[in-house]
Amino acid sequence: MSQCRVRGQVRIRVKAAAVNPIDWKLRAGYMHAMMPLAFPAGSGCEASGVVDAVGEGVPADLLGSSVFGKGNDTMAEYAILDEWAAKPDALTFEEAAGLSVAAETAARIIDQVGVKPGETLLISGAAGGVGSAAIQLARVAGIRTIGTASEPKHDYLRSLGAIPTTYGPGLSHRVAELAPEGVQAALDVVDSGMIPELVAITGSPSKVVSIADLTAPQYGVTTSFEPMDKQSATKVLEQVAALCVAGSFTLPVAQTFQLQDLAAAHDLSAQGHVTGRLVVTFD
Repeated sequence: MSQCRVRGQVRIRVKAAAVNPIDWKLRAGYMHAMMPLAFPAGSGCEASGVVDAVGEGVPADLLGSSVFGKGNDTMAEYAILDEWAAKPDALTFEEAAGLSVAAETAARIIDQVGVKPGETLLISGAAGGVGSAAIQLARVAGIRTIGTASEPKHDYLRSLGAIPTTYGPGLSHRVAELAPEGVQAALDVVDSGMIPELVAITGSPSKVVSIADLTAPQYGVTTSFEPMDKQSATKVLEQVAALCVAGSFTLPVAQTFQLQDLAAAHDLSAQGHVTGRLVVTFD
């Protein structure tokens, strides 16, 4: 069983772990050039559960507490979390399991793109986990958002606080009608091939950040794959936990699976049409 070897880590008995696109991309070998795997390899990068061991610097009275957070190989009965926060009582383990990666990624790229309160942010692929988190964190910060998604998902985007529009040809025209004063920044959170349009809409590649399109640098656009430092990530998790309690943040669970059905969860995630989180539960 894994041990806490780094200061600030906790080990949890996993109650639920979320599936993220990086999981099936790593499994399929799509990320080999960037993130080569050494086999045998685990899966998963976020989970929730009950603390059963603590690392240096973590109070022993945390043992038995319910937490959620990020780590490696979290799709297991026990997992080490590097960044974590207390799970609010108001959240189920399933709901908490899918908060960390989307929230940390969204907070990071909103900061990197430099959008300010009162400005307008365009999110390409807004109905997924990161897009949903970005809409809500931007709203809390006083940033207006326009989100692209297929029409059946528009009511969902409105419920989060975004102005929805469809993706594809004519995006620049549709966005100009929705934001005649202009769009100050854009986030590309799905590999939709829209980087040139996002650059045109914002007027500069420096106003676009992508977490999905590896061709983005060809257009002068920054890609963001490096996670926040531990202190910053922990602060985001604590903020999101508080927002959940206040009713200002939610990432709904679309479907739950048992561990033996993990491949099916990966396949569903790879289709790219799920609204909400896919979560594996552990007895």
